Amino acid sequence: MKELVDVAKDYDTSGVHAELAEEEAVGKKKGVSSEKRLKGKIRGSSGTPYENGVYEIDITIPPQYPFEPPKMKFITKIWHPNISSQTGAICLDILKDQWSPALTIKTALLSLQALMDSPEPDDPQDAEVAKQYKTDREGFNRTAKFWNETYASEGSKDAAIDNVCAMGFDRQSALKALKDNNWDPQAAVNSLLGGI
Repeated sequence: MKELVDVAKDYDTSGVHAELAEEEAVGKKKGVSSEKRLKGKIRGSSGTPYENGVYEIDITIPPQYPFEPPKMKFITKIWHPNISSQTGAICLDILKDQWSPALTIKTALLSLQALMDSPEPDDPQDAEVAKQYKTDREGFNRTAKFWNETYASEGSKDAAIDNVCAMGFDRQSALKALKDNNWDPQAAVNSLLGGI
């Protein structure tokens, strides 16, 4: 809880934030688990294709924390060599073998923000994105910016809900389907149509 207070106090300057995930905040538990779930946020840095985007991160704190790293993955879709465009999995050494008990949730989120600013295409999580980054930087920047505007801009979620509702679905069903499908409108519609 002390770490959450620390990371929450300077979001305007640091661009990173974390809080208890909704299910933790209301006390819902599936079985007995000593893992904690957090939801992180990272604001895209200016001068990058992620500028003005807000990226949500799923954070699981294992029982052995801080002696074991938190498990993190992007909820918000992002086009980046070190983050899977499909699953949100992250390739970052401090979330694996370079973790130290001296690190915190805030330092992990700041490291993710730095990775967003400075991709490492030679150690990719997503080979297709890394290839584009290395061979067609202009195309990479266009695609990353498009994904940023589509999935991470403040108005993109409202627009996605409106688009699904325009297909004849009620707002509550559209919202649930979008949340369940990582805010991917096509996947949300498919699930609403029964997996067609």
